Amino acid sequence: MLDTTFIMDLASKAPTPGGGGASAYMGALATALGSMVGNLTVGKKRYESVEADTYIVLEKLADLRTRLIELVDEDARAFAPLAKAYGMPKATPDEQAAKDAAMQHALTGACEVPLDIMRSCARVIELCEFLAYNGSRMVLSDVGVAVVCAKAALNGASLNVFINAKDIADRERAEGYAGEADRLIGDSGALADKLYAYVLDEIR
Repeated sequence: MLDTTFIMDLASKAPTPGGGGASAYMGALATALGSMVGNLTVGKKRYESVEADTYIVLEKLADLRTRLIELVDEDARAFAPLAKAYGMPKATPDEQAAKDAAMQHALTGACEVPLDIMRSCARVIELCEFLAYNGSRMVLSDVGVAVVCAKAALNGASLNVFINAKDIADRERAEGYAGEADRLIGDSGALADKLYAYVLDEIR
């Protein structure tokens, strides 16, 4: 029986989990699909020449899966101080200053966690490249699904970076966050599109 706790929590009116947690969860699903492909590749005579490398990919995917699952909770924890800052009073100059300071501190964490999600998903896409060209052809379509999931997670997490970075007063820091997100989307997104096109061409 599928454990739907996370999905039901996501569907509720609670602010967390939200888009960031969903992106991390989607990234974890991508690692799981990649691992399935790897596990169906090792032990097969046809793929014995890439078996050692496939085990390395499986180990890396397992590490990324653990990290992305952690990031589901880390995203919720990063949002908590931001939500608290939004609710702080601002009736006096001192209250406004305290609120502004709390907001700026919280916005940093609210950018760094989704960036970590993006970095992890970028690595998932890179590992899928090996699986697309070397994994079992019987499950090539699953590599394509993994790539789609990882790209969706990458793009989804970027939205949390952008929405929070725009309110950071330190514009150099904010532009650094947004710039890294743009680079990850550009580089890893392009690789994901290439791999998806390859899989589609091979299976149709």
